[in-house]
Amino acid sequence: MLLYLFLVIYFLVLITVFTYASHRYYMVYLYYRNQKNRPVLKNRLQSLPRVTVQLPIYNELYVVRRLIAASCSIDYPRELLDIQVLDDSTDETAQTARECVKEFRDKGYDISYIHREKREGFKSGALAHGLKSAKGEYIAVFDADFVPQSDILQKTIHYFSDRSVGMVQTRWTYLNRDYSLLTRIQAIMLDGHFVIEHTARNWSGRFFNFNGTAGVWRKEAIETAGGWQHDTLTEDLDLSYRSQLKGWKFIFLKDETAPSEIPVDINAFKSQQNRWAKGSIQTAKKLIVPILKSDLPLKVKVEAFFHLTNNISYLLMLLLSLLMYPSMVARINIGWFQMIVTDVPFLLVATTGISFFYLCSQKEIYKDWRSRLLYMPMLMSLGIGLSVNNSKAVLEALFNKETEFKRTPKYMIEKKKDGWLGKKYQGEINSLVLFELFLGVYFTFNIYFAYINKIYVSIPFLMIFQIGFFYVAFLSIYQVILKTIFSNRFLRHLFSKRNAEDVMAA
Repeated sequence: MLLYLFLVIYFLVLITVFTYASHRYYMVYLYYRNQKNRPVLKNRLQSLPRVTVQLPIYNELYVVRRLIAASCSIDYPRELLDIQVLDDSTDETAQTARECVKEFRDKGYDISYIHREKREGFKSGALAHGLKSAKGEYIAVFDADFVPQSDILQKTIHYFSDRSVGMVQTRWTYLNRDYSLLTRIQAIMLDGHFVIEHTARNWSGRFFNFNGTAGVWRKEAIETAGGWQHDTLTEDLDLSYRSQLKGWKFIFLKDETAPSEIPVDINAFKSQQNRWAKGSIQTAKKLIVPILKSDLPLKVKVEAFFHLTNNISYLLMLLLSLLMYPSMVARINIGWFQMIVTDVPFLLVATTGISFFYLCSQKEIYKDWRSRLLYMPMLMSLGIGLSVNNSKAVLEALFNKETEFKRTPKYMIEKKKDGWLGKKYQGEINSLVLFELFLGVYFTFNIYFAYINKIYVSIPFLMIFQIGFFYVAFLSIYQVILKTIFSNRFLRHLFSKRNAEDVMAA
């Protein structure tokens, strides 16, 4: 009886996961259906307005100079551009940033260094603090891992000739996409979000969000929405929805890009994913009811629900993983044929839907998109492997557990030959890695169980889970060990750094 109860719960979870996965098909549909609605610049501003560029940083020793130099190279009249370095750093980054700001100020740039002793509100607090003294009526924001292109303001500012436009977001690209298997998969994941999701939502008249960087705000849109608030870990998502609820229009420019550096350390990547997952659920708790009670069109409300609650699927995926074995035991009594006509179609549609979604994003922006087919199984495995890490984030949000805003370490990685192991910052590893290892072993047993019971059709799906959990767990441990070795001078002499970096980039 208990096994059948597990089976019922399993199918309820499976159907919910299937629903969220099927939503990816709908995003692709909206993307292609609304091509005619892409933003078109109809008018240009008669005179260029003043713009403030905000650069929020916190312990960014390796990339702060690159960020400031690129921001000062933006092609815009100097008398109409002021740059704020919003520095909450507690290490030598502060001195480096001060020196860099003085260097460019001496060259005639309107650039200021603003340092807070207390990191209250984290990034949102820094942005809000800087906004008080911002001279511009428009605010451009760039995180430390970005390299603003010189023409970014020229390509975005004129969209504000429409008085209803509150924010313009550009698409992220990646300086270190080809550094390792991990960065290649991350890039594909982010491409799916920007190329398909953002575009589909924006072009179809639904809400989408500012991504915290590489975008330009009308200052009035920030202020009328209540300003930057720090009661969620995704201040950008929160402000985006509050601003659009106030009636401001957002624009996404798919073809205008902003280069960035993505994490090469899986523990830093997991920390970033944890923050995004937790913040989105916090935002959902905060804003879902006001959205549903508003007079917005139904299509906007439905999409907002899927968008803000999407990370619940990680918790559901973890539950699905834990229920896999009891569900197989229960199904032995039903028979393998009944299993084929029940959960296999759901799993097949869900997995192919995710692959189809990401492949469409690659097809839209890369000529060699077919070569990326090879990464689809690993992409699905990584997504599943993250379910432990992100489920913790979802549960913390649901149960109101407060945690600090953990920055993502950056190492100035742009080429394959660039190294990071000997540098001072490191992503944090926690005890959850043991649970990830356990799940890897658990799915190894499930594969064996399926094999001896001749449930062969389940084995490919089980392997996606097994590989995902083992990959995330082993790489988390392996990179921490290497980082420890190369942080110790004596141990560093015992190992070849060049060989280790080659292994990491393979």
